[in-house]
Amino acid sequence: MELSYATISSPVGTWTVEGTAQGITRVYLPHEKAPGASASPSAPVLLAARQLDEYFRGARTEFDVALAVTSATSFQHEVWRVLQSLPYGSVATYSAVAELAGRPRAARAVGNANHANPWPVIVPCHRVVASHGLGGYGGGEDVKRYLLTLEGVSV
Repeated sequence: MELSYATISSPVGTWTVEGTAQGITRVYLPHEKAPGASASPSAPVLLAARQLDEYFRGARTEFDVALAVTSATSFQHEVWRVLQSLPYGSVATYSAVAELAGRPRAARAVGNANHANPWPVIVPCHRVVASHGLGGYGGGEDVKRYLLTLEGVSV
């Protein structure tokens, strides 16, 4: 399966969507080294790029894109499913996500699953916060703060 790429500009940098004709395989954060845009990105890549652009412009609150099957643990997949259920403009603690994923004592593992999430923003790991603060984010605190502020969350 041939990978293709599309880039999206945002106030916090350039994001890159990677995918095949079957779905999105990865979203690169602005600080990550990513391939350049393809001459002819696949339809799922173009759709995800368009939806991300709409999100960054404040015109989209949900994503409807095909995500490629990825190798991960069953717990990671469950955490990502929970993340997709978190509404735009809301946050949940690592502990709350662990509870929703059926492993109430696995808050630290939720952090690891968030870090392994190949589709940031589309699968909104930025909506998971620490019980006493912002918490970490693979894209850095400034990017997490921007994403939450964009969604109207006071940080």
